[in-house]
Amino acid sequence: MDKDLKIFKGHVIFTKTQDKFEVIEDGYIVVLNGKIKDVCKVLPKEFCNNEIVDYTNKLIIPSFIDLHLHGPQFENVGLGMDKELLPWLNTYTFPEEAKFKDIDYAKKVYSNLIKSLWENGTTRCVIFGTIHRKATEILMELFEKNGFGAYVGKVNMDRNSPEILIESTEESLSETEIFLEKYKENKRVKPIITPRFVPSCTPDLMLGLSSLAKKYSVPVQSHLSENNGEIEWVKNLHVESKNYSSVYDEHGLFGGQIKTVMAHCVHNDEDEIKMLKDKGVFVAHCPTSNLNVYSGIAPIKKYMSLGIDVGIGSDISGGHTLSILECIVSAIQSSKMYFKYVDSKYGMLSLSEAFYLATKGGGKFFGNVGSFEEGYDFDALVVDDSSIYSVLNKNLEQRLEKFIYSGNTSCIIKRFAYGKLLEVIL
Repeated sequence: MDKDLKIFKGHVIFTKTQDKFEVIEDGYIVVLNGKIKDVCKVLPKEFCNNEIVDYTNKLIIPSFIDLHLHGPQFENVGLGMDKELLPWLNTYTFPEEAKFKDIDYAKKVYSNLIKSLWENGTTRCVIFGTIHRKATEILMELFEKNGFGAYVGKVNMDRNSPEILIESTEESLSETEIFLEKYKENKRVKPIITPRFVPSCTPDLMLGLSSLAKKYSVPVQSHLSENNGEIEWVKNLHVESKNYSSVYDEHGLFGGQIKTVMAHCVHNDEDEIKMLKDKGVFVAHCPTSNLNVYSGIAPIKKYMSLGIDVGIGSDISGGHTLSILECIVSAIQSSKMYFKYVDSKYGMLSLSEAFYLATKGGGKFFGNVGSFEEGYDFDALVVDDSSIYSVLNKNLEQRLEKFIYSGNTSCIIKRFAYGKLLEVIL
């Protein structure tokens, strides 16, 4: 018996491709050293003497990836939904983020955030901190201590920001390099370059961040074309550039050799869409946020049809919830509105496509994550949906659909990341 080999039994559901679910009723997942070795209906003889972790009649699905959220905004979840993006930032977001100069405050908020992510079945995320390096280090270390996977960014802002939340260019770059140097060897919780967005970063800062990304071989995250007012602001700041995406590209922060994820991408023009594809930039689709601060509806089905990599982000606290279940539903509903009232060419998101975005789609940013395929990390949720499916017989896809639309955190009974049971210890 191999102590590093684990076998899980249950109803296995995942999306190898976006167009359909892979369903194995009463199936087995064989995990060796945290990675999937086999997924099967009948257990091979070579594994029959190993102990089986039995989740009979439970659903085993990949755990969720949140491709875009703001850690320091956790306390503001559900507040300030009465304003558009830019007024919302100034009224609610920036004052809250300024509090993270206080290390004790940061630890309290980030501890609560970690617990809530765990409850919601999110085991990996790509997350913004604040400009405060020490507070962002607390966030890094909490993720690491509690067994999550994450990319964590110390935010950079050296212009057009409130006095309580701004850095000099030199300070921003030097603090970022200290952060990168400290965590450059991390395997699971890694640093990511994080210019907040073009309006808050000078050209010198963006060029310096690009150099650091290349020097330390780390990815980049930022925002792109979320709101019409923001886009006009960028045009006025960078009249020499063709569009918003070009500003990032001209400063070395838009894909290519540097892995990049851009949140929102609601209003990209055709040239920018081509750039996303050609440069291999990921899109973090944040449907709940885009509706709450009435930014618009992103053409996600179009992006997927064109081969652009897309994942789902909660974008708290523009988004009102950390629940990726709610984000999946919102993504489907938004795509229906886009199909009906904007452009019907590419169709609507199916359930499998939206589930794919929340698992394998976002998981690609981490590597082999978000699916039950050989060589993938075993990141999984065990779902007891007995409280929500009726006495009528339902097939497994219907049970998953009911969980997505009407389930809650109480249905998630086990969470795994990197092949290990995830239990929050804080």
